[in-house]
Formats: sequence, C-alpha cells, structure tokens
Amino acid sequence: MDSERLNQILGAFRGLSIAVVGDFFLDKYWEIDPGLAEVSLETGLEAHQIVTVRNYPGAAGTVVNNLAALGVGRIFTIGFTGIDGNGFDLRLGLMQGGVELDDLLELRDRRTPTYVKPMMIEAGKPPRQIERMDIKNRLPLPRATEDEIIERTRARLPMCHGLIVADQVEEENCGVLTERVRDELTRLGEAHPDKVLFADSRRRIGQFRYMIVKPNQGEASQSLGLETKHLSPQQLVERLSAWTGRPACITFGARGLMAHDGQDTYHIPGYVAGGPVDIVGAGDSLTAAMSSALCAGATFAEAAFVGNLVASITVQQIGVTGTASLAQLAPRFLEYAQRFPELCEQIG
Repeated sequence: MDSERLNQILGAFRGLSIAVVGDFFLDKYWEIDPGLAEVSLETGLEAHQIVTVRNYPGAAGTVVNNLAALGVGRIFTIGFTGIDGNGFDLRLGLMQGGVELDDLLELRDRRTPTYVKPMMIEAGKPPRQIERMDIKNRLPLPRATEDEIIERTRARLPMCHGLIVADQVEEENCGVLTERVRDELTRLGEAHPDKVLFADSRRRIGQFRYMIVKPNQGEASQSLGLETKHLSPQQLVERLSAWTGRPACITFGARGLMAHDGQDTYHIPGYVAGGPVDIVGAGDSLTAAMSSALCAGATFAEAAFVGNLVASITVQQIGVTGTASLAQLAPRFLEYAQRFPELCEQIG
C-alpha cells in the first residue's frame, strides 16, 4: 500500500452506491454547565442546566454519516424511525449528509431509538459524560414491518455495490434485524457471493452467515460458542471466517485488527496518536470505510488497512459521534507508513 494506491481506492468512492439496513438511532448530547446548577423548589433536588443540545445520527446512522464524510456517491437507508421529535432530528441529520431516505420508514407504533448523553462541561477539562439515558422499543417488530424491510432490501440490493447491516438493538426481534430479516439476509448473501455484504452486530454476529463480519474479540468468541481462550487471534478469525463462509476480521481495540480473506491472515496494528480518545462510533467508522474500500475494488487486506486509518481519526474526536474525511486520511497514512513500513509493503 502506497499513497498512489490509497488515492486510487479513495477516488473510487464517489462512484459507489451503498445501502445501510439496520437500527437508526439518534445520539443526543446535552451539554451541562455545573456552574449554573439550581435547586428545584418543588423537590429540593439539583436541577442541571443544559446550555447546548447537539444531535448526531447514531448506530446505523453513524455508519451512514461516515459513508457521506468519505464521499460515497449514493447512500440508501433501510430501517425506521418513530413519528416524533427525535425522529425529526435524526432525519434532519441524515439529510444534511445528502442521504436518501425513501426506505427509512416512519412508524406510529415505534419510538425513534435514542441515546441521551449528558455531558459535564467544566473549564480546563475534557467533556465528561455522566449516566446515559436510553429510549428503545421493547416490543417485537410487527410482521408487516418485517415484510416491508425485507422487500425494500431485496429491491435496493441489485442497484448497489454493497449492503451494510448494522444490528444495534440488544433485545431480540425488537429492532430492524429480527430473526426473519436475518434469515433473508443470509439467503441474499448466499445468492450474491460477489456482492459486498458486511454485517456488524453487538449480540448476534454469529447469526449472520454469508456476509463479511467484524466483531471484537469477545463478540467473536461468544458467536462461535467455543472454548476459545486458548486460540490465538489468527486462529479465532480463521474459525470465524470458516463459520460465516466469507472473509472476516476481528478488532482488538488499540491493538488494531486481524483480517482473514479466506486464504491469508493479516494483523493491522492500531495507530495510537497520543492524547485523549473517545471510542464512540469508531467501530461504525471502520465498517463504513472498510465496506467502501471493498466496493471500490480493494483487496481485503487493503480494505482493513483503510478502515483502520479511519478509526484512528474518529477516536480522537472527543464528545461527538465522529467521522473522518478524505482530507484527513492522506496525512494519517504518511504517519502510519513511517511507523509500519513493512506492513505497508506487505499489503501492497
């Protein structure tokens, strides 16, 4: 991998069409000034004073925002929001990235999933998040909505270079990626072996077959249902790839990731630039970048390398659901290449 090859891959992004099916959340940041705190006359409890509200698309929305920041030409969203204020804010954030929302359903019987993140803003200190408040749906997705998600995914796939699956909801069958939807995605993956289908899931990564998967080490071990503590990272990713029937990678936080393309295995070290880090959205940014690179014709190792570069930038964005732009990747590549010249030569 050299600068010319990196630019060739990145330059192809604007010609891509990618669909994202999954759980679209709103990340709502409330900035609190502790110096303005009041005491409620009614309860005697402290009343935090919110001085700024910031909204970002989260979960599948973070993937979409990273695709947009990387210059992907057309981005389709398949999922749902509620008909509520949080849904309005989420859609507004997605539209600002030029994303197509025709397949993002508005449902009266669903809330817009939302992570409310209060942040203490204190002079001379980095923002500090206190207890998060979550808004989620805790009843199963209606069968009619499942049918519509399935039909819209079937219709979009032929017109896209790739499909990204973002499974965020932990409660079984309460989000977009229900058992029926997962089964349909498995059939699509098996029927389209040359299409980039990339799945990310917190709880159920082992239930996505015939798709590229990207769990962390703990998620990979859990998904295989094996005693894996004696397996090396290379053995673990190779087992995972054999199980899913597609290439796979496993992330290891600051240590980077292990990628297996079906034949060869590569360790892509993490890049630690120093200073504070915020891992919110880092995995989603890696998913977006790696999927885009694969759709642009990169090898699996090259795509993992590009994803790693993007994640190394987003973790340096504190107190936001971050993205990385194309302009930021060139200087980060030069820094990375100086630190790991042998790896760049191996991938190239």
